[in-house]
Formats: sequence, C-alpha cells, structure tokens
Amino acid sequence: MPSEFFATPLFGITLTIVVYALAQMLYRRTGSLFCNPVALSILGIILLLLACRIPYRSYAVGGHYILFLLGPSVVALAVPLYARRREIWARRTPILVGVAAGGLASVMSASGLAWLLGGSHDVVLSLAPKSVTTPIAISIVEKIGGIAPLTAALVVMTGCLGAICGPEFCRLIGLRNRVAIGLAVGTAAHGIGTARMLEVDRLGGAVAGLAIGLNGLLTAFLLPMLFLLFS
Repeated sequence: MPSEFFATPLFGITLTIVVYALAQMLYRRTGSLFCNPVALSILGIILLLLACRIPYRSYAVGGHYILFLLGPSVVALAVPLYARRREIWARRTPILVGVAAGGLASVMSASGLAWLLGGSHDVVLSLAPKSVTTPIAISIVEKIGGIAPLTAALVVMTGCLGAICGPEFCRLIGLRNRVAIGLAVGTAAHGIGTARMLEVDRLGGAVAGLAIGLNGLLTAFLLPMLFLLFS
C-alpha cells in the first residue's frame, strides 16, 4: 500500500505542500535570509526522498501539477504591477533599458563563462536562459537544443541565490533606489527573487514583476535568433 501511494500524484503534491508550509513557518520565525522557503523546501524534499529511498520519478508524478501552477503564479504578479502602474510608466525608459542590459548580460556572462571553461555545446545553451522564469526557460531550451532538466535546476538555483542575497548585494554596492533594486532582482532572479522583493518593498516588487515578463520576452526572441545566427 505505501509503495502504491508513492506512485500517485497525491504523494508529490502533499509532500511539496507540507514541506513548503514547514519551511515558510521556519522562515517567519527566524527571519533569516538563509531560511528561504523555496531553498529549504528543495533541500528538504531531496533529503526525504533519499532517506526513504523513493525514486524521483514517483515524486514527479505529483510534482508536475505543482510545476503547472508556475504559469498562473507569474501572471498573479501583475496585481502589484497594476497597483503601481503610474509610477512605473513614469520610469518606462530606464526600466526598458535596464531590462535589456540585464538580460543580455545574464546570457553572455553565463554562457560565455561556460564556453571559456570548456563546457559542452549543450551545457552552454542550457545556461543561457538561467535568469528567465522556468516555463519560458524550458520552452527556449527545447527549441535551441539544450538540456531542459539542467536548465530547470539552474533557474531555481539562480532564483534562490537572488532571493537570499540579491537586495542586500545591491545595497552593499551602493544601490539605494528601490526601483533599480527591484529591476535588478527581477531581471536576474525571476519569480523567486520577486517574491523576496515584495517583502522588502512593494514598488520594487512591482517593478521586479514587470522585469520578469520583459526579460522573458526579450530572451525568448533573442536566444533562438542568436542560436540560428551562430549555429
């Protein structure tokens, strides 16, 4: 009976919700940046699967339903964006320039570093959309020929890193403007980073939500074109 339950979608869904709820509780109690709920949930689920010797494929049967919700969750970020639309529209030119520069820098730095270090063609392509939200990143990689599971893992790692130290790193280098910080975090760390920005500042979080969509559109258009140009 237990083995049959592990193979059902209910197992993956239940495990994800329970572990995330516990991680969220720990984060609220400690307030530590290193207790990021997403990062803790990933680590907790991995350890539980290894300890109980449960195959990842069994978990993924239900995990795919959670993955499906990524799309609607990104769309929901339009709510704070709409609430701050006038303030954002007044800054439209620097926002567009910032997203374009950040998106291009993300692709070139990740793929360029992998290429310089001798990474394979597939690895270089898989790194390119690391700062784009997961559904868009996977779609891009499937078109240009990268490794989708590797890209998905890198996207989540990038988001967790950006959520943990993104706003603090911006302040450390002397960046104080909340719009600029939100733009940087949203462009580099997509949805996970944006969730963190919404805790720090509502306007910065709204700009970060806009940066997700703009960077996704930019990367989705440019990467396939660059792939065709240099292939």
